[in-house]
Amino acid sequence: MATQYSLLLCFLNILVFSVLEITGRNKIPGIIVFGDSTVDAGNNNQIPTLAKGNFLPYGQDFEGGKPTGRFCNGRLVTDFLSDMLGIKHSIPAYLDPDFGIEDFATGVTFASAGTGYDVATSKVLDVIPLAKELEYFKEYLKKLTSLFGKDSAAETARESLYFISIGTNDFIENYFTVPGRSFQFTVAEYENFLLGIARNFLIELYSLGARKIGLLGLPPCGYLPIAKTENHVSGRPNLEELNEASKEFNVKLQNLVASLSKELEGIKLVYADIYNSLLHIIQNPNLYGFENVEEGCCATGTFELGVLCKAGNAISCTDPSKYVFWDSVHPSEKVYGILANILMDTLMSHLVN
Repeated sequence: MATQYSLLLCFLNILVFSVLEITGRNKIPGIIVFGDSTVDAGNNNQIPTLAKGNFLPYGQDFEGGKPTGRFCNGRLVTDFLSDMLGIKHSIPAYLDPDFGIEDFATGVTFASAGTGYDVATSKVLDVIPLAKELEYFKEYLKKLTSLFGKDSAAETARESLYFISIGTNDFIENYFTVPGRSFQFTVAEYENFLLGIARNFLIELYSLGARKIGLLGLPPCGYLPIAKTENHVSGRPNLEELNEASKEFNVKLQNLVASLSKELEGIKLVYADIYNSLLHIIQNPNLYGFENVEEGCCATGTFELGVLCKAGNAISCTDPSKYVFWDSVHPSEKVYGILANILMDTLMSHLVN
């Protein structure tokens, strides 16, 4: 079955690549990314926070076995997408001193592990808030203008693909964990609060020139290993509550995408369903060649992430490709590759034409 699935993905890739060639694949100047640890390539390395992954075993399967700051054993979904589109092998972090504006012109991520739509979420681990990510983007546009000129910078902003992956931390790190927002809002009210922030962010991004945007929904939070571990702690939300919050918020994100697609002239705004894609992998591991869906590869795989996964402090599994999760929160590189294939099939034809 795994072989059949691989052949199917291969066929889908060929089909999508054909569409991209016909519609002008080479017109894509780069990929610009906002969000959290699912798309952070190492911005947190440069700020004083515990939310870092710039040490082994993180990055053990990245090129050169380098721990870049990605919360994964290898590349992220946006890295795979960039590679599949023929842009470049991986997308660098904006704050990484090893890269400059020439590198960022073809792809950059402003994401920060541990952040969320809600500024209160970013304060939990002292990471970069979403509003600051947007400020960095404005700075980036100024640098592009200085280097390439106003028209070229505007074209890069207009023709690049944008991906936004954020929101999980607002629920598992903030609302259901830290006293504060749960006293102010019901779950539904908090979802609407976050939705307002998402709406304003997308409108401002549009005003800065973005036109081709993929908005990734939340995963099934109740299936994360850390959620299962915390489920045994008294007073914690049950797993179904987490999954319901994820599903409800995703529906609201889809409605937001539909609304803004009508309001903002010329925008190509597409919702990407991560929830059902990841759930299908979890519920059908044999189809994808996985053996473990319950724990992460790192240590016990039940609660470890970040510094608790540091080499010497924890024992990692011998074969991450058999695991759906790398640590207690984040998917393995193999899962990110599968999700990228799915996004190529479901998302790209709507963004690139």
